[in-house]
Amino acid sequence: MTTPPTEQPRITLADGTSIPAIGFGVYKVDDAAAEPAVRTALEAGYRLVDTATLYGNESGVGRAVRASGLRRDEVHVTTKLWNDAHGRPRARAALEASVDRLGLGVPDLYLIHWPCPARDLYTETWRSLLELRSEGAVRSAGVSNFQRSHLDRVIDDSGEVPVLNQVELHPYLQQRDLRAYHAERGIVTQAWSPLGRGDVLRDPTIVEVARRHAATPAQVVLRWHLDLGVAVIPKSVTPERIRSNLRALDLALTSDDHERIAALDRGRRSGSHPDEVN
Repeated sequence: MTTPPTEQPRITLADGTSIPAIGFGVYKVDDAAAEPAVRTALEAGYRLVDTATLYGNESGVGRAVRASGLRRDEVHVTTKLWNDAHGRPRARAALEASVDRLGLGVPDLYLIHWPCPARDLYTETWRSLLELRSEGAVRSAGVSNFQRSHLDRVIDDSGEVPVLNQVELHPYLQQRDLRAYHAERGIVTQAWSPLGRGDVLRDPTIVEVARRHAATPAQVVLRWHLDLGVAVIPKSVTPERIRSNLRALDLALTSDDHERIAALDRGRRSGSHPDEVN
């Protein structure tokens, strides 16, 4: 295994488990391509892989982890329940199917992928995840793309707080209010599309900060997230970029860098709004 660029920081979840601050995402990577990409990531030093039923690559992720030579407890694996599996019976069946495809035993973290408010089943689905966790079928339970109103409702209904909320977050969509709410509730913020699907990497401010640090724009953006206490799951299938992104751990941004990046917030999404997905 390649030695990671530096010892990777971990973020402790409210249930006492912890996750690497930087992980590897496989959204829009087909099953065949997922296996070599994940193997490259694990060889580079990543120790968290984020997949989902929707992605159609859980089998490839599982093959890569099994072939890596790492112990199962050395690799944190997250997967997600898709929108058509909301509700108690379907949630249970969806997890069982994911476990079969992954072939890695108990997932470390299981997330509700979207709240799907028009279906109005996310509170029931959340209680189902808590049942599965209490049975030992998953180690930790969380959510993805939940807004404050969705979080308030599941917490009030169940009395339990999701350990993590994975949301779109990057310099053009900084989610300050939601991050503050997460901090108050003890919810870890994890960013999907942390590079803004590439748009922010061409921003003149990001490019200039990267030039001054002899870093890549992606490294600057990832380091910015980590400095905010936000976990990240960058995605790439290019071996050099996979390795390069992890080098964000070696970068040190200044307070001036942070002020300049903070000014880039436009409230602009590259993906869907959570209230519109069902």
